[in-house]
Amino acid sequence: MSDHVYKKIEVVGSSTKSSDAAIRNAIKRAGKSVHSMNWFEVVETRGHIQDGKVAHWQVTVKIGFRLDD
Repeated sequence: MSDHVYKKIEVVGSSTKSSDAAIRNAIKRAGKSVHSMNWFEVVETRGHIQDGKVAHWQVTVKIGFRLDD
């Protein structure tokens, strides 16, 4: 087994549906330009309130990926 080196990036996903959908949107979009993604961690959740209800979710996600050998 070889040793690997990893890097983390931070992205913000958003959704009008849920925080889970915001996470999935962030990972899906990051996957278009970042390969070898291995894990994620949610570091912040926030949202927009409109008429007393959650109207929009924003989730800051750190995504870890393996650097090419």
